[in-house]
Formats: sequence, structure tokens, C-alpha cells
Amino acid sequence: MKIVAQKTHGCKLYVGEELISKIGSGLILFVGVHKDDTMECVDYLARKLTHMRLFKDENGKINKSVLDMDGDVMVVSNFTLNAEISSGTRPSFSNSADPKTANALYLALADKIRENGINNVAIGAFGEHMHLDTTLDGPFNIVIER
Repeated sequence: MKIVAQKTHGCKLYVGEELISKIGSGLILFVGVHKDDTMECVDYLARKLTHMRLFKDENGKINKSVLDMDGDVMVVSNFTLNAEISSGTRPSFSNSADPKTANALYLALADKIRENGINNVAIGAFGEHMHLDTTLDGPFNIVIER
């Protein structure tokens, strides 16, 4: 599983003109589910992302987690993170999990993040073309793989 975590001051996610979900300050997680991923990956990444210190404390040091700051999390499926581009000019997505497995692990990640204490966990629309209206904080991006 590959995740790009972005700090945000807020995000709204649309499919077409329809608002699907929104969050306030916290993290947007773009999630690419690999064909070899398991629930063990989900458990590990949910714990890691919930407790990773990415936010400033009262002294301006990056010392707080999204849990510490009572932040929100938006989980967005993004199979293109598994693109293989080592040969040719067209990406291959053969390393991505099949849609049924990918959706199940993607939803499980959102559930596990909730179980780890995040009160507001929003999700995107699996398999849909989405538009995100966000105010990035930084920008501050972290890539996590398991």
C-alpha cells in the first residue's frame, strides 16, 4: 500500500457537481492499494498515520499528531500511485489490486483510522473521477509505503 499524506486546512471532495465529503484541518490520504496488500498493512498504516507527528505544537515544533490536534482525515482511493513507469511511455497499473480487494482494504483503512481515535474520517468515491477543493498546509506531503 502506498499513501501520500497531505496536511490541509480543509478539503471538499466532489463527483461532478455533487459534494461527497468534506473535512476541516487535518490530513488527506491518497491511497494506492497494491495487489499484495493485506489487513496487516492496513493495521500498521492506520496506527502509523494516526500517531505520526506532522503538526506544530504551541512552540512551533512538529510534535503533534492528527489525533493530538483532534484533526480530520479524508481517505481517497488513488490506484495510479501503483503505476509502473520504468519502461515505455505509458504507465502500467498491473501492480494495483483488483477493484473488489482494493475497495475492501481502502474502506478498512478508513475504519481502522476511526478505531484509532479520529472522530471525523471522510472517504472519497471509490472508482470515480473526483475533484478536490483543498487548502494545503505547507505544502507538507509524506509518502508512506508498506
